[in-house]
Parts: sequence; C-alpha cells; structure tokens
Amino acid sequence: MSASNTFVSQIDNLSSSLSRSKFERLGKVTRVVGMTIEASGISAEIGAQTIIEIDGQDRKVEAEVIGFDEKKVFLMPIHFLDGIKAGNVVRVKESESTCSVGKDLLGRVINGSGEPIDGKGIIAYEHEMPLDTHATNPMERGAITDILDTGIKAINGCFAFGKGQRMGLIAGSGVGKSVLLGMLTRNTDADVVVIGLIGERGREVQEFVKNTLGEKGLEKAVVIAAPVDVSPVMRVKAAKLTHSIAEYFSNEGKNVLLLFDSLTRVAHAQREIGLAVGEPPTTKGYTPSVFSLLPKLIERAGVGVGGVGSISAFYTVLAEGDDRSDPIVDLSRATLDGQIMLSRSLADAAHYPAIDLEGSISRLASSLVTANHFRSAQSLRKYWSIYQQKQDLIQVGAYTPNTDPDIDEAIRLKGAIDQFLQQDSSEVVPMAETIKELIRIIDEK
Repeated sequence: MSASNTFVSQIDNLSSSLSRSKFERLGKVTRVVGMTIEASGISAEIGAQTIIEIDGQDRKVEAEVIGFDEKKVFLMPIHFLDGIKAGNVVRVKESESTCSVGKDLLGRVINGSGEPIDGKGIIAYEHEMPLDTHATNPMERGAITDILDTGIKAINGCFAFGKGQRMGLIAGSGVGKSVLLGMLTRNTDADVVVIGLIGERGREVQEFVKNTLGEKGLEKAVVIAAPVDVSPVMRVKAAKLTHSIAEYFSNEGKNVLLLFDSLTRVAHAQREIGLAVGEPPTTKGYTPSVFSLLPKLIERAGVGVGGVGSISAFYTVLAEGDDRSDPIVDLSRATLDGQIMLSRSLADAAHYPAIDLEGSISRLASSLVTANHFRSAQSLRKYWSIYQQKQDLIQVGAYTPNTDPDIDEAIRLKGAIDQFLQQDSSEVVPMAETIKELIRIIDEK
C-alpha cells in the first residue's frame, strides 16, 4: 500500500472513531433570574437534562432545558437553586428523558423522579420508557365498548363510564373531590389504579394515601406525588411520569384506572415555565404552551392499540372561585369525553357525592347502556332538574298541585331520587344493582 493510501486510511479510521465518540457537552452558568438559569457554551434540545456542579461541594443541581436563544440556554432546576453562582459548570446528559417502570411499582408511593418516598425501600424496576410518547394513531386504537363499573350509583346510573373513556371531575375547593377520588380508587373494577397527585399540599398527599386510599386501596395502586412546594419542572415531569406508568400497565394488557389530581395545577406549573422563558401570557396569564401540553397528556389515555389494555381516566379540574368559565375548565370540557360537575350547594346540604346532574354529562353513555337504562337515566335527570328549577316556588308553597304534571312527578320522586344519588363513602353498589334501582324509581307508579 502506498504512503498516500495509508495516510487516507488512517484519516478515515480517525474520523470514524471520532464520530463514534461521545464528547461531554460542557457550559457555564452566566445568570440566574428567579427560577431561570442562563448558561452559555452549550447547545441542547428542549427537555434535555443537565447537571450543574456546585464549586467546592459534592452536591449537584439537576436542571432541564426549557428554552434557548442564539447564544444562551435557559434552564430550570428540577429541585432547588441553592448554591448556584456564575461560572458553575453545566454538563448535558446524553441520555434521553426516560423513566423506570415495573410491576414492583404496585403498592408504592413515588415522587416525580420515580424515587420511592414511602419508606418501603428501593423498587426493582424492569424496563425503561420515554416520558414523552408519540401520539397514537386514532385509527389504531380499540373502540370503547365496555362499561367500567365504578361502584358509585350516581355515575353508574346517570353517566355510564366506559373502559378507555376520559372524564373530567370539575369542582371548587371543599366539595368532596378527594373523597370521591377515594371511592373511585377502592370501588372501580380495574386491574391497576395509577394516581397522580400534582401540585397538592404535602399534608393532603399523606392524608389521601393513609386515610382516603387506605392499605386495601393501595395494594393495586401506584401513587405519584409532586406537591406544591416542588419546582414547576418537577410537577410537569410528574404529570408525564404518571401517564408513562399507566401506559406501561396498559401495554401489559391491564385495564388501568388513571386518577389525575389535578390538570389545573399542571397548567399552573407550565404557566410558570412559559413565563420564565418569555412566552406571551393570554387568558388569566396562561401561556400558549399550557394549551398545547394538556391535550397531549389527555390523549395518552384511552383503549390501547388493537384493543389491548386500556387507560380509563378521571382528571380533576379546579373551578377556582367556583368559576365554571375558567379557561382550563373550558379546555377540559372541549377535550375530554364528558365531565362530572360537583356542586357547592349540594355539598353544603350534606348531599354526597355532590354531583350536579345538570352540569354533568357522559358523551358515551348512550352507546354503552341498554335503551331501557338510558331512558330511565334521562327521566331521572329530567325530574331532578325540574325540581331544582322550581325549588324555591315549591318550598314557599307558591306552587299549586296538579298545575303541571311534570312538576307533580318531580315532587313525588324527590325523595327516591335523592336517596339514589347519595352514597356513603364506604358503600359499594354494583352496576347491576344500580340499574335495577334506577329503573324501579322511574317505572314505579
């Protein structure tokens, strides 16, 4: 071989070797404003994970890339900012954003990073999954054809819920939302329950796990907790982790119940991130990325590809100040397959669960139940609504009996309907029993 050919060969080998090598991408901190860290000297994609080394300390700060411009990269810490100063080294991780999953997650409580926080030791994970998944082709999903028994009469009877359906649970504060979530967890006929507690008070996380959920409810459940005092990046990450874990069990052929509390807190977290990188605020200060993120999360639930497995989801939405025109409430109504509206007036009257039949709907009920069941449910809702509209007139004695047959019937059925709609938190009523009682109330003359 000639000298020139040998030289060319050596250059090719060196080039090949260099292309296979993974150079560590390093930069440095130049500025910190609020929760936003600016770094120079690196190029990284949105969502990339980084490590910031604190000078003179063994501690490192994990941060996520949330934006960039021509010369700077914007980071937000996953945990805390403490100790960061100008000149700190920033290292970009090479691995994509993934999470660890496995069957040992059942019965455990973890944080947004997948680390156990229940004091029960380490978790033996089996697989890795991406935190963000590609949208499933809607033509490849299975159809929603089977009812999921929630064990709650008001839902089973009036708002039949299917396996793979996504339902909103819209409520103000203090109207029994957590209690209803606990009932759904314990009563619903699902193989696995995945619960995301995002942006809640730390006290409420412990109370929900120990009191509302209980040891029996936790046996087939996974709880992901990201309280209000963690960074907005961690709260959004926990929301994605919740859906990835649900997808893992669904891909295993399980019927998964996803309880997500709440979409509003995720919207708040994404708003903080968006404002930090300069997104323009829109209605109530929400940035455009909020209205992009939430539908992506919601669409991850549903029947699996080819009908294998399902994720049936209840997403709580906070009607702040009981404002039902809140932009997140409006977005949820438009994106989900129906909503259960909780009423403060019913809660104040000790009517639990405080489900407002007038504001609630299941868009799939008519296709899931028998004609007789659907007819009876519509009649019950009709008479309940009539009584609510004429309640003041009736209570002051201004209504004359036999004036309107529908009002007369609503008055006659009032006691039976109230008894049907109310249910103790420890009571479980199977679907078959619910249907029988519903039809009896309407058909009984």
